[in-house]
Amino acid sequence: MLMPKRVKYRKSQRGRMSGKAYRGSSVAFGDFGLKALEPHWITSRQIEACRVAVTRKMKRDGKVWIRIFPDKPVSKKPLETRMGKGKGAPEFWVAVVKPGRILFEVSGVPIDLAKAALKLASHKLPIKTKFVTRPDYE
Repeated sequence: MLMPKRVKYRKSQRGRMSGKAYRGSSVAFGDFGLKALEPHWITSRQIEACRVAVTRKMKRDGKVWIRIFPDKPVSKKPLETRMGKGKGAPEFWVAVVKPGRILFEVSGVPIDLAKAALKLASHKLPIKTKFVTRPDYE
């Protein structure tokens, strides 16, 4: 599971996900990518499930880049607990994803295999996504 080694603050506020992603919105490392079309929190478990699905579909050929990292802790209070007594303990980690963000990139495989692998990954995610290619890809 992905998570930071250490953080400055143990708990964080929820924040906002309004607007588009301008950074990380173009295919930079691989030839093909999976682009987010909706804002959402992507958990470290979902990222890992996508990574496993893509690498298995590509039969460990080519290379996969994960362009998001879960660096935001999400806290929860235990079930059936009364209000008050402070904020809950950190439960899991999420990556804040805005529309336009490239989530995964692959290279070293044919376009049809890359499309199939990234489609499998998109089924593991709670958002709508789009298959994109590098601008200078022939």
